[in-house]
Amino acid sequence: MYPSSDEGLNKATDHAVYFFTPSFHPLDNFSAHSLTLWDYEFPTAEHAYQWKKFSETLPAIAAQIRTTTSPHLAKEISDAHKLSVPPGWHDRKVAIMEEILAAKAQQHADVRDALKRTGDRTIIENSPVDHFWGIGQDHKGENVIGKIWMRIRDTL
Repeated sequence: MYPSSDEGLNKATDHAVYFFTPSFHPLDNFSAHSLTLWDYEFPTAEHAYQWKKFSETLPAIAAQIRTTTSPHLAKEISDAHKLSVPPGWHDRKVAIMEEILAAKAQQHADVRDALKRTGDRTIIENSPVDHFWGIGQDHKGENVIGKIWMRIRDTL
């Protein structure tokens, strides 16, 4: 289903844009893997994460996030309300993300297969913009998503 390597599959030249599903795309929070958690169905892990952030304090915003058409829009809605993030969210967010990603792995065989294909290699969220969940532009970020995936992989 997914290629064994991403090499050369996604690139842009002066004359063309080449695209194809990357081999480890199932590990991305924006991948089209719906999941059921907390008695709701979410289109993606990103929807679930952003929904949870507001589910207890701003249910109307949470509902808008859960039903929006894309993970990009779910993040945009959340970002537009970042000043309303509930107290204590930052202390809980890693455990919540781990719960979401564990559910995603449990509910989708291709996610488990992608994790298994990583072997014992370090998993890195190669985000150039996120220094907490990924490694950031300077590649010195905390890589929390990668660490969560490695913990989940160890339970498979």
